[in-house]
Amino acid sequence: MVLFYAPNKELYELTKKFYKSLFFQSYEETNDQCILSNNKTSISLLIDPENSASIEEIKTNTENLIKHINKRDWRTYQSAITFNVENLKEIESILTANNVQFQQKPLNNPLEVYAIDPLGSIIGFSKLQNPFAVKERKHHSHSHSHTESHNLSIGSSIATANNSNTATNDVQQCIAVMTSGGDAPGMNANVRAIIRTAIHKNCKAYVIHEGYSGLVNGGDFIKEIHWSDVNGWLSDGGTNIGTARCMEFKEREGRLTACHNMINAGITALIVCGGDGSLTGADLFRAEWPSLIKELLDTGKITQDQFDKHQFLNICGTVGSIDNDMSSTDVTIGSYSSLDRICKAIDYIDATANSHQRAFVIEVMGRHCGWLALMAGIATSADYIFIPESPSKQSEWSEHMCKVISKHRERGKRKTIVIVAEGAIDSSLNPISCNDVKDILVEKLGLDTRVTTLGHVQRGGPAVAFDRYLATMQGVYAVDAVLNGNPDTPSPMIGISENKIIKRNLVDAVKLTKSVAEAINAKDFDKVMELRDTEFSEHLKYFKAINSADFKDPSLSSENHKNFAIINVGAPAGGMNSATYAFANYCLSRGHTPYAIYNGFSGLSRHESIRSLDWLEIENWNSLGGSEIGTNRDTPLETDIGLISYYLTKYKIDGLLIVGGFEALESLHQLENSRSSYPGLRIPMVLIPATISNNVPGTEYSLGSDTCLNQLVEYCDIISQSASATRNRCFVVEVQGGNCGYIATYAQLCAGAECSYVPEEGIDLKQLNLDIQTLKINFHNDNGRNKSGRILIKSELASKALTTDVIGDIISSESNGRFDSRTAIPGHVQQGGIPSPIDRTRATRLAIKAIEFMESNFDNISKAENEIGEFIRSPEADSTAAVLGIQKNNVLFTPVSKIWDHETHKENRMRKIIFWDEAREVADMLVGRVKV
Repeated sequence: MVLFYAPNKELYELTKKFYKSLFFQSYEETNDQCILSNNKTSISLLIDPENSASIEEIKTNTENLIKHINKRDWRTYQSAITFNVENLKEIESILTANNVQFQQKPLNNPLEVYAIDPLGSIIGFSKLQNPFAVKERKHHSHSHSHTESHNLSIGSSIATANNSNTATNDVQQCIAVMTSGGDAPGMNANVRAIIRTAIHKNCKAYVIHEGYSGLVNGGDFIKEIHWSDVNGWLSDGGTNIGTARCMEFKEREGRLTACHNMINAGITALIVCGGDGSLTGADLFRAEWPSLIKELLDTGKITQDQFDKHQFLNICGTVGSIDNDMSSTDVTIGSYSSLDRICKAIDYIDATANSHQRAFVIEVMGRHCGWLALMAGIATSADYIFIPESPSKQSEWSEHMCKVISKHRERGKRKTIVIVAEGAIDSSLNPISCNDVKDILVEKLGLDTRVTTLGHVQRGGPAVAFDRYLATMQGVYAVDAVLNGNPDTPSPMIGISENKIIKRNLVDAVKLTKSVAEAINAKDFDKVMELRDTEFSEHLKYFKAINSADFKDPSLSSENHKNFAIINVGAPAGGMNSATYAFANYCLSRGHTPYAIYNGFSGLSRHESIRSLDWLEIENWNSLGGSEIGTNRDTPLETDIGLISYYLTKYKIDGLLIVGGFEALESLHQLENSRSSYPGLRIPMVLIPATISNNVPGTEYSLGSDTCLNQLVEYCDIISQSASATRNRCFVVEVQGGNCGYIATYAQLCAGAECSYVPEEGIDLKQLNLDIQTLKINFHNDNGRNKSGRILIKSELASKALTTDVIGDIISSESNGRFDSRTAIPGHVQQGGIPSPIDRTRATRLAIKAIEFMESNFDNISKAENEIGEFIRSPEADSTAAVLGIQKNNVLFTPVSKIWDHETHKENRMRKIIFWDEAREVADMLVGRVKV
């Protein structure tokens, strides 16, 4: 029997009429209570204002559900009471005749229909044999939150009839996720995204605890999981569903048991987050699936009905590995978080090494891949690195290392940092240990040397913003992949190329990954580098170049040596100093003379603030935030463009690198547009966008934006912890970004905020009211649970009238005492701090590409001048003033004239085309935000 409470006589009568129309025609009534029944189920309805939801709550809840009938599955807002029926079309006809709106699931071939009764309860009618269960509760709330609370009280379980045969294709998709292999920061974000995306797409979601071991053991290791079960997982390190080695799964008998357990649980698709070994096991499992279920049928362990429903297993891989050792993807979940730990540790070690003039040998993870060691070497300006991809003979590496370090010391460097990947080897495949390196430094150079093994510190802790984004987007794409798969579709793996989420063939990716180890074992190190992606090869080349910049013979002949200058324009951003460091050192390695223009264009025009950069002066700049050469927002036309041209000519500057935000873009446009009048500006010029707002057209990534997001995510994690501790508080966090909503959107996605308000959308009062109503219901349903802190993100210019304080006051006023609100404004904390490894390493890569661009564009400049010295505009000439950016999966140089004329919203100081709209949709979807 199902028990319903009505707050008054009117709703009591309406509810009675509603259920009588749906075959509950036999009833008996006494006073203010009636019992309606059919031959399967009974419903008890009574008037009880004390236990019922209020009339206002019922009205608000019903209106919210109706508003979003075509946008979201109602069951992601509140639980449903479901009845089994044999004739679903008849139910639909009755609901239509009575003007009752309903949802069909799925749309193309409905198996279930959901409607709202007069009390605001979601009532389902299903052809499936296993409708959602409900639990007895004395008190209830009408809710559209993602919890297991119900909006009615139930005296006993629902009685259902199971005498109808369900067609073999009438199976609700059941998607399971597991984490396998070594844990990695971001795995919990990946699981959270998979769970909530699956539920959003009308699937049941399962987790498999302890990896393949849980799959083999079955039972309680395989559990259905609900929306609210993954609250707060974004900020958790490790993997909350566990991971373990499983020798049994490597044998067919173990995989047969795992197959049986999955069928018993009803699972139809499997998503595995792990490394190459874990994904190889998943693909083998899929390939064997037909023979496994055939054996289970033949031995009587499954029924013919189960066999028919589970003939095909869809799988998908998301790559979680701190080593970043998977081919066909630029980066894996957890690798940048691990790199962040390494860089912070080395930054700290760097300070004590400098104090005592010591050498430190630091071991980092990476048994078959030197990515962590290589990137840490670039990000921390290490003196030397050892990686398995680029070994040499024992005598050669020791001699070369000592030469490099000696030269650094001779030039005044007080400290030495050597990074050793745990899989480092010499060309004979002999391991190179930290102690081996230490002994060489002590014996040959007499350095006071210490060894530090970072160990599992690299695995632990919360994920950085990029890993949360990557893991979340991969999870969403993985659910789509398994839902769209078929027996002929190769098993997919979700990865990323530059800035674009991609789907690759899992088998091919694993094969390429394994071939790297095979090439190493065969001592074919040229092939090893070919098998690594282009970015890896570029970074290794750049590290070698800038590591010996000041003492090795230049790689260019003297007649090709140039004078190049760098300038920072706009607000400071993390990575500016890294760009300057890489620019100067790569120039020195090529034979060019690097100049820095201090304090922007006004510093040049007013004070002639330009001088060459010295190697020792900048050796620690990689780990410094802000801008050591100074920056401001003045553009050339606001200062004196004539003097700027004069000084560039005076110092014989052959190329200019501008690093900065929208003012830097405007400056480059002004310089390029003035070439006909000022000969000193007829040089190759490149802009590397650097601004936390990420609002510069021509790129989807600006230096500083990743550092800013890391600061914001950490800030929001702390705020959320405070809000959770009080159990009834929300915070409105104001973020920077100008007229661009990038930072607010990605902060929402990476911190799990309830919503974000951005300038592109403004703040609609109806939307604000709906968000507040959602907060009310969520806080009510949280009922004091842990991890129930709520955060709203507001971009500083989202609304002139609705300021952060005003929104906070409105929320407090509308909460009716159920919860309170606070505001938090991190302000310029978002611009400062130590640059993230992403900003450091990308600054290095982009600065060197900019130099290569300037080196190759002198001919186009000279061709643009005619016999009498006039500058003639042409596509070739225009291309010599370009913006260097990352767009989708490409690194591109785009002429500034094209960007300024066609891609720039000049009044709002941002790009015309928004590229983060998908991230915005995902962020809203994963918190269940209801949009107006």
